[in-house]
Amino acid sequence: MQQNILIIGACGQIGTELTFALRQKYSADQVIASDIREGNEELMQTGPFEILDATDYDALEEVIAYYEIAEVYLMAAMLSATAEKFPERAWNLNMNTLFNVLNLAKEKKINKLFWPSSIAVFGPNTPKQDTPQNTIMEPSTVYGISKQSGERWCEYYHNKYGVDVRSLRYPGLISWKTMPGGGTTDYAVEIYHQALAEGSYTCFLKSDTKLPMMFMDDAIRAILELMEAEPENIKIRSSYNLAAMSFTPAQMTKSIQEQLPDFTITYEPDSRQEIADSWPNSVEDSAARNDWNWQHEFDLKNTTRIMLENLKSNQ
Repeated sequence: MQQNILIIGACGQIGTELTFALRQKYSADQVIASDIREGNEELMQTGPFEILDATDYDALEEVIAYYEIAEVYLMAAMLSATAEKFPERAWNLNMNTLFNVLNLAKEKKINKLFWPSSIAVFGPNTPKQDTPQNTIMEPSTVYGISKQSGERWCEYYHNKYGVDVRSLRYPGLISWKTMPGGGTTDYAVEIYHQALAEGSYTCFLKSDTKLPMMFMDDAIRAILELMEAEPENIKIRSSYNLAAMSFTPAQMTKSIQEQLPDFTITYEPDSRQEIADSWPNSVEDSAARNDWNWQHEFDLKNTTRIMLENLKSNQ
């Protein structure tokens, strides 16, 4: 029997769609959404919701006990571009929330934990092309440092205390349902909105900046499949590389122009360019494909078609 689930950071870009996916998969009453603020109307009306500051251990423990939570999905984090503006605040949020849930799992208050990592764990000295699962990791951003540290702690808690923690290194994520939250790959969502609203877009990265990306439906399905996999199949307890597609802003523009021929783009790189330059062009994810049969479904062409169709119908 499926036990109760708590999503922390349920109002964010991934958290919102993860909440809907889990409520569709299980009974909505079993999936408790939480965040430091209220979410959109649909999120609030489709199941239980708690205002929760996940840096507060006692408050978190209380919610977990009250709802008899078995699984926690920790989606709360300050992302790359925003974290550079508030380094200490980002570190405290990203690390203290993780310690809280790891310690609750260590104390057997929860059975299973999902925590997302990121390609931000890699740095300027990491191999750029087909970045391997195990390689040099010297992140140059606060976000990347917190994620890389988090990976080490996840593996430590699994090895030392038997905590069933599972993680994915996410590339940039693209969704028409929710806006991104201050990341370096946000252009890949903003561009579609601006293409329809203005017919043009000013990109904060250079035209040839190639980065790993993923459509949100693939990203959510990856979480569900990873969490459903048998424990013995999860060979990596730090975080799995996860890949789908890689492209540049210029390639994305071309895919949009196939649908909207008059769309134009200009480039004005800002501080996010330096972050993007430290990240891989593509990642190699054979471990995820071999261990729990990961397979992506969406490429750039499909992503562009779905994004434009759905945004147009919601205008």
